[in-house]
Amino acid sequence: MANEHVLVVGAGQMGAGIAQVALVAGARVTLVDISAEAVEKGTGRVRAGLGKLREKGKLDAAAEATLLGRVTTHTQIREVRDVDVAIEAVTENEELKRRIFQDLDAVVRPGGVLATNTSSIPITRVGASTRRPEAVIGMHFMNPVPVMQLVEIIRGAATSEETYRRTRALAEAMGKTCVTSRDYPGFIVNRILIPMLNEAAYALMEGLGSPEDIDAAMKLGTNQPMGPLQLADFIGLDTVLFIAEVMHRGLGDPKYRPCPLLRQYVDAGWLGRKTGRGFHTY
Repeated sequence: MANEHVLVVGAGQMGAGIAQVALVAGARVTLVDISAEAVEKGTGRVRAGLGKLREKGKLDAAAEATLLGRVTTHTQIREVRDVDVAIEAVTENEELKRRIFQDLDAVVRPGGVLATNTSSIPITRVGASTRRPEAVIGMHFMNPVPVMQLVEIIRGAATSEETYRRTRALAEAMGKTCVTSRDYPGFIVNRILIPMLNEAAYALMEGLGSPEDIDAAMKLGTNQPMGPLQLADFIGLDTVLFIAEVMHRGLGDPKYRPCPLLRQYVDAGWLGRKTGRGFHTY
């Protein structure tokens, strides 16, 4: 992917991480967000990530400076030109994503890739908002992007074989391992993960154990790096609830019904680590 122009829409933690791994893989990167402040925070995250690589001896100072010189920023998608691959990494809001993909249609080259980092929203519906649904694909990175090995690739109903091939090659150039999912609610990772986190919330609501005991039981009993309630806090309880709701609506099975306690915590603004309180206090 040397010298390919990658547009990353959304300069938050996920978008900045995607920008970083794209830079290290040899791409030119344009980072777009809604304000100059948001873009500056995003570039700061990229700068900090590359600095960590330098401290670990994986980059020298000259290489770090070269990579940072390959980043440009904008606050409007329409200001960008000649994009080979666009990766959208904004909040999980379907209407917002559909509007963004309509804008991406105008700036991505013919034959380019329009990818979404969604963790649950149907790729087919996102693709239907563009004039080239065959170029739309899911490219679901795990958080934190520079550390986590997996990229989940999701093919929509119209996604072409060429789009899939290019997307997989891009992810592998970033040093990632790919799995491929069909376009069903939750895809692979969240189809299995979210019911586990939701069930842990039910266990807490029903008094089966304390948050500490539930997490310790799963960490030590199943060799997971963190317990399910701690992981839900790390992801964000609002995000967990949103994905659970997508799965419940999309699959129509009561076993995916979001836990009332999870919904109550979100209503209270207790969203996990990002707000200082969730199932645990931070």
